[in-house]
Amino acid sequence: MSTLQRIALILTIIGAINWGLIGLFQFDLVASIFGGQDSMISRIIFALVGLAGLINLGLLFKGDESYGRGPQPGAAQ
Repeated sequence: MSTLQRIALILTIIGAINWGLIGLFQFDLVASIFGGQDSMISRIIFALVGLAGLINLGLLFKGDESYGRGPQPGAAQ
């Protein structure tokens, strides 16, 4: 996994946690930290999380070989 994909995965996890907080408690952590949903910084964070999600779409279509894993023990070859 490349460094860009790792960063994108971290941002996606942050976004998922934020959405969970919104859904469960109506609390927007990103907006509360960075000054509300209308602040430019919050909008940039939300945009970066969205871009990270798009980057992570590529992970769905990669096989195990792309992660640098060797053959699994006991797997038919």
